Amino acid sequence: MLLLWVSVVASLALAVLAPGAGEQRRGAAKAPNVVLVVSDSFDGRLTFHPGSQVVKLPFINFMKTRGTSFLNAYTNSPICCPSRAAMWSGLFTHLTESWNNFKGLDPNYTTWMDVMERHGYRTQKFGKLDYTSGHHSISNRVEAWTRDVAFLLRQEGRPVVNLIRNRTKVRVMERDWQNTDKAVNWLRKEAINYTEPFVIYLGLNLPHPYPSPSSGENFGSSTFHTSLYWLEKVSHDAIKIPKWSPLSEMHPIDYYSSYTKNCTGRFTKKKLRILDFNWFIMISIVGEIILALHQLDLLQKTIVIYSSDHGELAMEHRQFYKMSMYEASAHVPLLMMGPGIKAGLQVSNVVSLVDIYPTMLDIAGIPLPQNLSGYSLLSLSSETFKNEHKVKNLHPPWILSEFHGCNVNASTYMLRTNHWKYIAYSDGASILPQLFDLSSDPDELTNVAVKFPEITYSLDQKLRSIINYPKVSASVHQYNKEQFIKWKQSIGQNYSNVIANLRWHQDWQKEPRKYENAIDQWLKTHMNPRAV
Repeated sequence: MLLLWVSVVASLALAVLAPGAGEQRRGAAKAPNVVLVVSDSFDGRLTFHPGSQVVKLPFINFMKTRGTSFLNAYTNSPICCPSRAAMWSGLFTHLTESWNNFKGLDPNYTTWMDVMERHGYRTQKFGKLDYTSGHHSISNRVEAWTRDVAFLLRQEGRPVVNLIRNRTKVRVMERDWQNTDKAVNWLRKEAINYTEPFVIYLGLNLPHPYPSPSSGENFGSSTFHTSLYWLEKVSHDAIKIPKWSPLSEMHPIDYYSSYTKNCTGRFTKKKLRILDFNWFIMISIVGEIILALHQLDLLQKTIVIYSSDHGELAMEHRQFYKMSMYEASAHVPLLMMGPGIKAGLQVSNVVSLVDIYPTMLDIAGIPLPQNLSGYSLLSLSSETFKNEHKVKNLHPPWILSEFHGCNVNASTYMLRTNHWKYIAYSDGASILPQLFDLSSDPDELTNVAVKFPEITYSLDQKLRSIINYPKVSASVHQYNKEQFIKWKQSIGQNYSNVIANLRWHQDWQKEPRKYENAIDQWLKTHMNPRAV
């Protein structure tokens, strides 16, 4: 039924909105409405060829036809909370110190939505936000804090699939559908009556897997949840079994990630294919919003933006989840449509989620703060807005992404330029960097950092001009120790029992004294003895 509805939207809107109508300039009397939909864990490469051949996404095709799609959009940190903190603040991760899923923005931080509300917009949020501090599990926090400890523990159960064998089951993961219903009802009952423009945010957990509540081998594992209804939308023949490097040849950071995610064991091709196509699920839920806007005669008055907080590795590079700078994890979808947005345009420039903040303000005609890390995307997505942007406001030919959380045992920094991806670690000296030529190696299987030392050096210097990453890495290292000490002191005599029963319990309980000693040694290194 949902796909039928989206088809109805497409046919009716195409009839109403003639080609080129989307390029009309904003009226002076009223700024456009804005709808921002952000899903979770969606690989942006699926929105354009050849990835778009894998799964049928009618609303994506509709937005591509009627608007602008950004082919090289990236997260600024490939994990939920830090990524969303960057999107809501317009600042790079090291500037907000959103180091892990527990450390985000202050609840009272002024976001782009707050600014738009002060300038007369009606505002509303629904669904997953996850950009403030204090969320996610104790296991997730402790794993992030102790990533520098000299031990290697499996922190996840092996990923599993929960398949509902029902060809009519559409509403899988009901909470996202309920939040979408709330957003649609708000449009129908509230927004339609406003004389002022509105901005609405809808955050989806889809297609993020959820943690298995079971105990034993699969305790804490990621469960990919779907139904036969959605699997039939996937072109199984278009799914490629990911290519893997031998374990012995993996970059040391990748090996740590694969091991802690419990992915170094044997996977059959059948298992890989099942995990892969169970991930391609239900993003067409966004079509519900587009349909409602059309039915309320708001579609031509509203700019619709769709993106995701990060991607999903889906067993590429022998990993699932995110926490990686590889394309499947760091590349996100980004599409815009509506009044003033160029129709049928594909932008190849590199952009990132910090660009959402200035773009939202620019749409509303609000002057941009000078301290933002991002740039308005209107200069790239609409001919009619280009004359309003001076050269200094044009997007630079690079983006920065950084990661400081769990499952990766060093702070990671990615500089993405035209066809180069440079990845540096920690202090820039203790761990070898990676360099990939995405034009000739889209699967990122060949690190050419040693082969092209001049390019490696040049990109590293550019990265250091943007961020003093050795200093940031040292700050995160110190933060992790301080936070762990506070947590350890807070649980007192229960410490040994609590830490032994986190997600890594199966490995930890085999040699608990060994792992506690490793933490003790880590805490004594480069720390104030009084703090320890």
